[in-house]
Amino acid sequence: MGWISLAFGVLSWICLLVSVGGIGANWGTQASHPLSPTTVVQMLKENGFQKVKLFDAEEGTMSALRKSGLEVMVGIPNDMLAMLATSMKAANNWVSNNVSAYINDGVNIRFSLSSLHCFLTRVISSKFCSLIMNRYVAVGNEPFLQTYNGSFLQTTFPALQNIQGALIKAGLSNQVKVTTPQNADVYASPSGRPSDGDFRSDIRDLMLAIVKFLNDNAAPFTVNIYPFISLYSDPNFPVDYAFFEGSSSAVVDGSVTYSNMFDANLDTLVWAMKKNGFPNLPIIVGEIGWPTDGDMNANVQYAQKFNQGFMNHISSGQGTPMRAGPIDAYLFSLIDEDQKSIQPGNFERHWGIYTYDGWPKYQLNLGTMKTGTLLRAKNIQYLDKKWCVLKPSVNLDNSKVAPSISYACANADCTSLGYKTSCGDLDARGNISYAFNSFYQKNDQDDVACGFENLATTTNKDPSTGTCRFGVMIIADSGIRYQGSGLILSVLLSLFLTLF
Repeated sequence: MGWISLAFGVLSWICLLVSVGGIGANWGTQASHPLSPTTVVQMLKENGFQKVKLFDAEEGTMSALRKSGLEVMVGIPNDMLAMLATSMKAANNWVSNNVSAYINDGVNIRFSLSSLHCFLTRVISSKFCSLIMNRYVAVGNEPFLQTYNGSFLQTTFPALQNIQGALIKAGLSNQVKVTTPQNADVYASPSGRPSDGDFRSDIRDLMLAIVKFLNDNAAPFTVNIYPFISLYSDPNFPVDYAFFEGSSSAVVDGSVTYSNMFDANLDTLVWAMKKNGFPNLPIIVGEIGWPTDGDMNANVQYAQKFNQGFMNHISSGQGTPMRAGPIDAYLFSLIDEDQKSIQPGNFERHWGIYTYDGWPKYQLNLGTMKTGTLLRAKNIQYLDKKWCVLKPSVNLDNSKVAPSISYACANADCTSLGYKTSCGDLDARGNISYAFNSFYQKNDQDDVACGFENLATTTNKDPSTGTCRFGVMIIADSGIRYQGSGLILSVLLSLFLTLF
């Protein structure tokens, strides 16, 4: 039996090495003018990302990942959960169209392992490293978020079960594992100490059923952790506790002192699972990051400090006090998305470490490249260098100004305007010009989109200031272009203003 023990020991080390796998990135596509999928895939690879998490299985995105070598977590949107929960046929079709088809065509929805690892796995234990071998299907995204008011409580677990059943039927359950990314609000500690952590009382039975299901199927628990949200929601939250440089507000839990929120939050989950009989269920940090605009605490300086601190924190592979070992994580997010809902806050459109046109917002050493810096996207094409601004002759008291601003911001993106944002220092005329230009660029610089009842004009002089960028739109990829037509929106603008 000695050789078996030795083999298991070797295998465990191989699994550990493979599990590190580098940092991942969340790739969302809720943008009016998204970068082409091939450009994004190239950007991911050139910056040393080894894995990517998607929120759907859009064909252009999945096709670009063929033979890329990137490990993929493919997502199922919440609005599909009801259908998948009630129809095994729908689950089978989804797996066939969005997993089987792409695995068979070179999309790596799993780990690529060394021949020695595969040999040991086959000979010794087909399940021992199953989690390490696999990539994932993410069923839903934060479906139990309290702000959803229980909309997905009845459909998430049945959908998870049906997708697992479909993977089994397709012969893929040993290669691809199901998971369901949850917001960290599904667990809590009444005292603030991780050791008092447990699942939220209103969903505790459901969470335990899901945890047991994941454990039975050698699948991981995925959680999204956002110290920024804690700071945004609570004006009394200690700022330094959100970062990784030590805190004067450390949490003492028995013999353990927590100097940052991430470790404490993750260990609260570990304790919640441990006290309910699942001490070793693997955990993936599905989303973690910091926005750069749209709020007084969302800025480039804080984002760089947090994300670099996180990368430094996990680079040692030590883990947290309650969960030693490498942390499997995906930064949120790769690129800004100007079509995201701003219901949670204006910062929602500014999580990217890259701008909409593929420029790094700040230097970030991921530990994957010799340069230690982020590389920008290549071969980006822009529209003409012209902007839409308020005419100098227009009086701010003009009755058409207010409805024009409202319309422009409702149909474009004005989330960089506001108190202590990147464009917070603009004067009234600057704010109006920013709104007009955002609408103009989003509508591909259509001349009609810079009309605003004769309030606006185009200029070749860049109105950007030191911190406020008046963008020039890129030429979007036609394969996943936002479906709103610039001309249609412009016509609607004219009709809107006519009514007012």
